[in-house]
Amino acid sequence: MSFDQEWAEARAAAAASSGTRLNSAASGAAGADLSVSQDKLGKIGSAAYQLHSRLQTDGSHARTSSSEAATMMAVNGFRTGSALRTVCETWDSQHKTLLAACAQISNHLDYSAASHAKEEADIEASFSVSKLNEYLK
Repeated sequence: MSFDQEWAEARAAAAASSGTRLNSAASGAAGADLSVSQDKLGKIGSAAYQLHSRLQTDGSHARTSSSEAATMMAVNGFRTGSALRTVCETWDSQHKTLLAACAQISNHLDYSAASHAKEEADIEASFSVSKLNEYLK
């Protein structure tokens, strides 16, 4: 079996099993435990934001000195200069990726909390209106 065939089968199996779990949770099947509280979302979002803030400053402390050291070693004929340059570039790339991931988590949780609050308000309003309609009939 080729890698592509094996990969396609694995993706299909994963999609089928996750769809089943989500469908059973949405239909109220026994054992469904899909829930989250606003407090937990807030704490996770806050932690992601704090991590992003710290990484933004602390993840760059050695950038300038490491880059200068790589340049000086390369200029003076040391082969480790190019290796250190590669390490610096890899660190920068991974640092940016991690910053983006933390920002995405924080932003998504902020959006989710706001969206959930709006949906709750809409549901509450619709219940209020339906109760009023009962009294008016």
